[in-house]
Amino acid sequence: MLYYSGHTRRIGNVDDGSTVTDFLPAERARGVTIQSAAITFHWPPLPENSGAGEKLQKAGAALLTPSTPEPHMINLIDTPGHADFTFEVVRSLRILDGAVCILDGVAGVEAQTEKVWYQAAKYNIPKIIYINKLDRDGAAFGKTVQEIASRLYTWPAVCQIPWFEGGKGRFCGIGDTISLQAYRWKEGGDGKIVEKIHIDDLQASESALFAEMEKARFALVELLCTYDDVLVERFFQVDAKHRDVSAEDILASLRRSVLNPHANIVPVFGGASFRNIGVQPLLDAIVQLLPNPEEAPNPGVSVGGAEGTLTQLLDGQLLSRNVQNDPSRTKSGKAMQGKRSMAVISNLQACALAFKVVHDPRRGALVYVRVYSGSIQRGASLYNTNLEVTEPAQRLLRMYAQDSVDIESLAAGQIGVIPGLKYARTGDTLISYIGASPKTGPPQPLNSLQLRPIEIPPAVFFASVESHSLGEQRQVKNALDLLIREDPSLQLSVDEESGQTLLSGMGEFHLEIAADRLTKDLKAKAAIGKIEIAYREALLFPSERAQTIIVDREIAGKRAKAGCTVRIELLAEEERGDSLLDDYDATIVEEGNRITTSISAPEDPTGTLPPWNRKLPPQLASESLHVSLRNGALAALVRGVTYPFPYHNVHITITIDPRTQIFSTDSTHSALSTAAREASKAALRNAAQRGSVILEHVMNVTVSTDEASLGAVVKDLCSERGGHVTSLDDADETTSGVREDLPVIDLRKVYAPRDPFDGGTSFAEQEQAAMNNSGSRHRTIQARVPLREMMGYLKHLRSITGGRGTFVMTADRFERVSGQREKVLQKELRGY
Repeated sequence: MLYYSGHTRRIGNVDDGSTVTDFLPAERARGVTIQSAAITFHWPPLPENSGAGEKLQKAGAALLTPSTPEPHMINLIDTPGHADFTFEVVRSLRILDGAVCILDGVAGVEAQTEKVWYQAAKYNIPKIIYINKLDRDGAAFGKTVQEIASRLYTWPAVCQIPWFEGGKGRFCGIGDTISLQAYRWKEGGDGKIVEKIHIDDLQASESALFAEMEKARFALVELLCTYDDVLVERFFQVDAKHRDVSAEDILASLRRSVLNPHANIVPVFGGASFRNIGVQPLLDAIVQLLPNPEEAPNPGVSVGGAEGTLTQLLDGQLLSRNVQNDPSRTKSGKAMQGKRSMAVISNLQACALAFKVVHDPRRGALVYVRVYSGSIQRGASLYNTNLEVTEPAQRLLRMYAQDSVDIESLAAGQIGVIPGLKYARTGDTLISYIGASPKTGPPQPLNSLQLRPIEIPPAVFFASVESHSLGEQRQVKNALDLLIREDPSLQLSVDEESGQTLLSGMGEFHLEIAADRLTKDLKAKAAIGKIEIAYREALLFPSERAQTIIVDREIAGKRAKAGCTVRIELLAEEERGDSLLDDYDATIVEEGNRITTSISAPEDPTGTLPPWNRKLPPQLASESLHVSLRNGALAALVRGVTYPFPYHNVHITITIDPRTQIFSTDSTHSALSTAAREASKAALRNAAQRGSVILEHVMNVTVSTDEASLGAVVKDLCSERGGHVTSLDDADETTSGVREDLPVIDLRKVYAPRDPFDGGTSFAEQEQAAMNNSGSRHRTIQARVPLREMMGYLKHLRSITGGRGTFVMTADRFERVSGQREKVLQKELRGY
């Protein structure tokens, strides 16, 4: 894409490590994308970048020219495909307007493809599909189209079909079913010289392609007419002749379908990027079918406790809704406040989301932002509504992978970089406001404006990090802070007992890359321990009695006195419930535990205590009191009594009697937190004496393999790794158990061209043949396996499947470690 747009003068190769977007040393060494890279280019090329095309035209060569004459700016983000770097994909999806899903023409729809597809669907991102590698042996365009329907639960609109010379020769081009043109690329060229042939000229020389293009055009028009009434009218205007429907009408219908999330249609294109075939038509499709920023899904926002969309905020609907729902205001007061709200909104210059932070050795922190409204000017003050700090945008950059160009402004819809921001993190909302105070930012309620945050998945693997010497500790700590600011899916913690610093991540490869970056890129002099698994401790019985603690000591040089009563109960997974909060009772669910705090005065059997007037000391607001008690309980849950793991499935109930456990000004927040921590620890010790067990992460594992390796894979999962298979399906079989919320596609109604080496059989006949051929059919195995047993599984899976097996796993729940595995783990913990 960058070569044809004139951005580069050579075509990079992943295997050679010469691609523009994979610029990290680790990416080039391993041949994979590790972190997302942003780059901006134009299609069609800008006039100053079209010199190569002019030379070709003067020489009389056939040049494939763009279908759209007006140059469009495209912000491209190249994301990783490895399951360990899912967060890189998620945070990129959060700010995209459209997506191109690239499938392997040989492997088809893989397990990780399904995962990313559903993540994109969560944000309602319009998508098109490009089936790549059609030049390879075993490539099956038709089979992949069927898998799009059966595994991605969407109707594939086949806009291009592959062109094999003579029907079964080499892959040489594509047949475009929209324009009814065939494109043949020059073998061994750079992809700019293309022969364009109309469908009617193919009948004599390429009769098979001619017949298939007519079938594909018929199927495309029929599918679009099912969802688009406008195209139905055009169809009848040409006397219901599929070939006579114009390319412009089909493109317009495709665009309406792509932008309509309820249409459930995805355009499908094909090519072979390594042979430089099919890239320019894909660029045309991106410009013609995917939305511009004004057509993209409306981002969600929250401001002043109200939630809605950014458009509703800018129109004043969101703030006026808050005013109208305020019972304390009069009618005239509501009208005046509504005018003030509109005046506040009119001064909002820009609203942007920081979706990525990268540390550059020369330029420092580079904060990638997507501008959603207005325009950020160079030198503007940006208020971070998450951290409540103001920072200046001294420079603005447009990124070209690792290179950059200074620009004066970033307009709505654009992606750029702001270097030098000290505090901004992934997911922070940045706003520019006319007349904002440098200290307090914009006026209320805009100072609380937040775009929908980026969800950070929990880490499941961890490794210890130790500096080589005491003198290196600060440098290692700073390097770790930089690493975590770059990648929030990495988490840092300290083991209370051993004092070790633990780095947690999404997978083995994720931690391997993090360790590599820490020691090589950030130059931290540290040793990385072996990768471990995060376990949990669970109680078998509740505490026998409630524990009451009164703390009376000095904390930070001041007298602190407070008390509380704690009771421990067991909590089942399905009983966690939701968080609740009022002045006197609060419940929060966090890290798999439930904490209930209650301010109450129970009946006094002695009659010596005065009644409680439901008032608290002035330094203790009810909300902050709940937070202090909760923080104390969370501190107690961090490390178990019997095993050095955090607690899980515990319900802590903390009750405080203001008459006997709050002591005027001595009951500070620190005192309350300390009392809650010590009482919780005492109650946990009491419950742990009655028995506790170790819990481990159990993963939902989806393995894709061929029929020949099926038995070996199932045996390995069940016998060697302690898992159990939950379902066994054909990879091409339509099942409703995976995604019950998505419509099931009838494969008999899906058009897919015949693959060149299928023996002339239909897809249904191929399915029957696959039933009789034990080695050719792809199978999907759903299993639940302990996380510990999945360590190093990818290498083992490749060895038992001849390199054809792939898998993806997601965390399911914690379950008890039992049997021989429990004995082995306890022995490891004891060290003997």
